[in-house]
Amino acid sequence: MVSAILPSVVTYQADGWTALGDATRREIFRRLVDRPQAVGELARDLPVTRPAVSQHLKVLKDARLVIDQPEGNRRIYRVDPEGLAALRADLERFWTQALANYKRIVEDSAEEDE
Repeated sequence: MVSAILPSVVTYQADGWTALGDATRREIFRRLVDRPQAVGELARDLPVTRPAVSQHLKVLKDARLVIDQPEGNRRIYRVDPEGLAALRADLERFWTQALANYKRIVEDSAEEDE
């Protein structure tokens, strides 16, 4: 009975923050920021298997943080500038809100001291 309804259950919505919540994915992403690479290159220096790297890349791709393109018989992965820009925009919103809140607290404290 449960398996009959599973196809309609959303189990995972990939977003950049969730995708980067895993240390291995963060390391893969960091390496791709340095330069585009194939799965084999990434897997060579990581403590996980090549299939595991492929699975991590799929999550990063679903989160729109990386893109890939075929090059011969392999795929080259690179950071998706649009996905990275979306993360940066989120951080800018957080930072702007934090500064506005800090300013309000300081101003409220100054009024109370008068």
